Amino acid sequence: MTLPGLEQIEQAARVVASAMKPTPEICWATLSARCGAEIRVKHENHTPVGAFKVRGGLVYIDDLLARGSAPVGVIAATRGNHGRSIAFAARRRGLRATIVVPHGNSVEQNAAIQALGAELIEHGRDFQDALEHASEVARERNLTMVPSFAEPLVRGVATYGLEFLRAVNGMDAVYVPIGLGSGICGTIAAREALGLTTRIVGVVSDAAPAYALSFAARKPVSTASAKTEADGLAVRVPDADAVEIVNRFAERVVSVSDGEIEEAMRHYFTDTHNVAEGAGAATLAALLKEQDQMRGRRVGLVLSGGNVDRAKYARIFSDPNR
Repeated sequence: MTLPGLEQIEQAARVVASAMKPTPEICWATLSARCGAEIRVKHENHTPVGAFKVRGGLVYIDDLLARGSAPVGVIAATRGNHGRSIAFAARRRGLRATIVVPHGNSVEQNAAIQALGAELIEHGRDFQDALEHASEVARERNLTMVPSFAEPLVRGVATYGLEFLRAVNGMDAVYVPIGLGSGICGTIAAREALGLTTRIVGVVSDAAPAYALSFAARKPVSTASAKTEADGLAVRVPDADAVEIVNRFAERVVSVSDGEIEEAMRHYFTDTHNVAEGAGAATLAALLKEQDQMRGRRVGLVLSGGNVDRAKYARIFSDPNR
């Protein structure tokens, strides 16, 4: 896949601007003091669906309709944020959306998807099972399958990278969570389009390490499971195009534990009073893990979303050991 250039990202930004304003980037003094660095947070938890994915959904649906297609409807597989983004974008353009999630998925994510008018189907044990079932349903119902990684999604998501890198001069590094890869590839695309030297650091869960393993092996490596509490990182089969981009352009990929992610979720609330979902807090967890080598630098953290169920969030904050 060829990375989108500056003109393409700016065109995507105009599509995104029709539905939302740029999200804030904030330097939090308390968070900076905790990390020993100048921390800038890109608040993608402040979008109409509570996560960065909405940008890709808006651009993908816009591209679909611009090609002259008149689909019966669209379908996507998700653990939550991608499905919400497609449901949101489809409703804006008058399309019917069907979203497939695995059994045991976030109750509140499911409710939000349905509130956007989408049909919800529960199938399988994880994202990969839901994805394979969504492909079957697409064929059976003649629906247009919206993948979780594709060039229009990357182009849309790159708009937050463009906002962030233009707003903050001289960032030494930006930490980006990796699910299937649109976020980090979009940030890389924005960095390359602007001709900057900011290092891009990917972050995965050590319970879903496919992209870390792929980075080390220099080729796609799948895992047997992806049982992490951070739903947005729960991928066991990486996308080959995403792996190629990450392996070529990322500085490194850091793995963090669920315990470290939950600690970062608590820090985000204590230091900024923002709710961070697991994937959104993973970047802070990675920076804290690398605190010594990043001390004194200007560092960007992508808080990719804030969609965490109330019960889970309450459990994390009621941990008697914390």
